[in-house]
Amino acid sequence: MPSHRSAPIRHLAAAVLVLGFPCAGASQESSADYTEPYQQRALDIYRTLIGMRTAAGEDQVPAAAAYLADVFREGGFPSEDVHVLPLTTEEGEEVASLVVRYRGDGSSGAKPILLTAHLDVVDALPEDWERSPFALVEEDGYFFGRGTSDDKFGVAQLTATFLRFKDEGFVPTRDLVLAFSGDEESGMETAQALVGAHRALTDAEFALNADAGGGTLGPDGSPLTYLVQTSEKTYATFELTVTNPGGHSSMPRSDNAIYELAGVLKRLESYRFPVQVNDATRAYFEASAPIVGGRVGEAMARLATDPTDEDAAGVLWHEPAEVGMTRTTCIATMLRGGHAENALPQSATATVNCRIFPGVSVEEVRSVIQEVAANPSLKIRTLGHPVESPTSPVRQDVLNAVAAGVARIRPGTPLIPYQAPYGTDGIHYRRAGIPTYGVMGLFMKDADRFEHGLNERVPVRGFYDALEFWPVVLRRLAGRASTS
Repeated sequence: MPSHRSAPIRHLAAAVLVLGFPCAGASQESSADYTEPYQQRALDIYRTLIGMRTAAGEDQVPAAAAYLADVFREGGFPSEDVHVLPLTTEEGEEVASLVVRYRGDGSSGAKPILLTAHLDVVDALPEDWERSPFALVEEDGYFFGRGTSDDKFGVAQLTATFLRFKDEGFVPTRDLVLAFSGDEESGMETAQALVGAHRALTDAEFALNADAGGGTLGPDGSPLTYLVQTSEKTYATFELTVTNPGGHSSMPRSDNAIYELAGVLKRLESYRFPVQVNDATRAYFEASAPIVGGRVGEAMARLATDPTDEDAAGVLWHEPAEVGMTRTTCIATMLRGGHAENALPQSATATVNCRIFPGVSVEEVRSVIQEVAANPSLKIRTLGHPVESPTSPVRQDVLNAVAAGVARIRPGTPLIPYQAPYGTDGIHYRRAGIPTYGVMGLFMKDADRFEHGLNERVPVRGFYDALEFWPVVLRRLAGRASTS
């Protein structure tokens, strides 16, 4: 992994906090009718995408890619710049990604900017939802539906921005390239193909990932912070299995597989991986501490100064939104065991999902789990092909452009670089040598975040605000007056 750039990012956090870029045209809280043609077209695209059940096993991702390809061609993009890329996953599912190139005049002499999002979603069971998850519903100031935030929001926003640029005759000074993957929520095989087999289509100086970053609103709806994602943790899943000869339930054994596995999980539950701080998390804690305030804010400030402060780390351990920023985490997510109600279990298996701090290897975490389990008969299997990814160096031109975009919709909001505790396709872009930054124009309250859960939603204003955010950002980076 490349070394981190501690001094620039540490001072940058404080510098970016004061950027306001006041703009007379900034959106206000007052209601609007959103009747501009580009707004209505964006809404139509959003509605159509939400209506497609692009979850694993539903075979709808290729249809979504084909639909968008038609939208781009009808919007004036030459067929040779619109690429639907089919792929059969290791599980045998037919998926697809989409790449669209917006050609610039090359006057900047710079490589393209890659813009990324994903077409697939985590599945939703309609019977569990209050509204149909696969129909866009506007209600009480929100858009409801699976993928409204993760990540058909990003797909619709970037698509609509490209179409708007084309209508306006905008000619960028470098190429802009959209890359929509098709299996981010499962194997991320399409993202790997996009920067592997299809690298000629996606090669870029850097990428902006519309599946990460974004703004936070306070309980009263006022903007608190805007996060720019510069790194993310490694996603790794392990299966922990205990086996046993079993037998008749009327003759209990002292070495019951289910009980043994339960003991392993209890030991894992009580274990805490060591606290770690890198440049991104230090900058995040330093900048967030005065905004968050209270006991949690104080703990952030103390941990940024002294990573060995166990009391501060203990406070953040009980904060689900923050604990992932402090260390590697492993959590049991699934269980199965036994084969009959009147038989002793012959096996018991738990699925444990880990989010691994940058710089820590998957094998190291596996070894820790084996040691903590304290059960020599436990078998641990690594699922899939977890990959580790470097941290992207902070770019002032990217932060300036994002700050201008944020100021267009929420002036005065502080920007903070951060490390995400979750994983996205950005792992693979960074791993392939394309620095990647998670940004989106969406501001939300923490209480409204239901990605992967029931009744996923985004504020209606948030959707239309983002349509103003992206043109500002991209014109800053690839327009005539762009600065670096």
